[in-house]
Amino acid sequence: MAAERAKAEASGQPWNDPDAVPYIRIENVTKKFGDFVAVNDVSLDIYRGELFALLGGSGCGKTTLLRMLAGFEQPTSGRIYIDGVDMADIPPYERPTNMMFQSYALFPHMSVEQNIAFGLKQDKVPAAEIKERVGNILDMVQMRQFAHRKPHQLSGGQRQRVALARSLVKEPKLLLLDEPLGALDKKLREATQFEIMNIQDRLGITFIVVTHDQEEAMTLASRIGVMNHGQIAQVGTPKEIYEYPNTKFVADFIGSVNLFEGQIVEDEPGHVVIACEETGRPIYIDHGISTAPGAYCWVAIRPEKMELLKTDPGSKSNCSPGIVKGVAYMGNLSIYLIRLDSGKEVKVTMSNQRRAAEHAIDWDDRVFVTWHANSPVALLS
Repeated sequence: MAAERAKAEASGQPWNDPDAVPYIRIENVTKKFGDFVAVNDVSLDIYRGELFALLGGSGCGKTTLLRMLAGFEQPTSGRIYIDGVDMADIPPYERPTNMMFQSYALFPHMSVEQNIAFGLKQDKVPAAEIKERVGNILDMVQMRQFAHRKPHQLSGGQRQRVALARSLVKEPKLLLLDEPLGALDKKLREATQFEIMNIQDRLGITFIVVTHDQEEAMTLASRIGVMNHGQIAQVGTPKEIYEYPNTKFVADFIGSVNLFEGQIVEDEPGHVVIACEETGRPIYIDHGISTAPGAYCWVAIRPEKMELLKTDPGSKSNCSPGIVKGVAYMGNLSIYLIRLDSGKEVKVTMSNQRRAAEHAIDWDDRVFVTWHANSPVALLS
């Protein structure tokens, strides 16, 4: 057991250590606004030093859960513990947390330096220490040269850095970020994601990020909690969430996926066979799923795990004929829309490995969509 714990800690995955103590423990938390249930019986463990993402669509409860951690909302029922302390009677200003809001909420009449120093002055930190800490954090977010500018003189990305610096300068044990990159354009958002990761790694602070952006969550987070209708649908690493979704909702919400309805006709320890009218031929999966034959299920296959062939490979399974009804060139890859003979439409993505390569497959071509036996994921709900 000691060897397993050491391995889990060394790999930076305390959630795989059964003896690890969570830094944040959310126990059966429910939040109601009148008759509306915003958060429904959520239990969740988050560990010290994690960069955890709460991911979901609008109205799923992720921001409400974040605000309860910060103390701005009180649970209707359930308990929240931070570092072993019950937060029930602890007001926001006494919690070991800081929150960076989506709007950044910078003071327009203050300079960058004054905005960052504001919280320290409120806490009556000595002037010399304020100067040192503000200077250090300005260097960390690469904003020292803009220290005397006002917020209106900054770009969106620069204002985002100031808001992050103001949140970090008080050295919270837990930083809560509500849609922190939503106001940035795609290129700046991607660059800022890596800056946040580097800062979090250097400081070792626990970060919880709320976002509706799947790519942002996949890039930033050590683990992701996918939320749906006030509940946690699945918690896992980005790879686990993407490769092994546990429900149709998670598979459909994360990235692009092709979903097929089918019926399990054979389930052995080493393989599963699923009859599927939409593909025309059975779907063969090279591992068992522990359910009774005859059960209905969904089968999820990612577009990049499919391949297009111009000739029929003659496979009895994992092959479906169709017609190319659309081609989108995206630079690094091309997306093909295929209408299968059943009428079902699927997407297939193929990388463009050679510059200006002639497309061997084009509109209205007859093709055969194939996939490996370990690519599909069978979902029972």
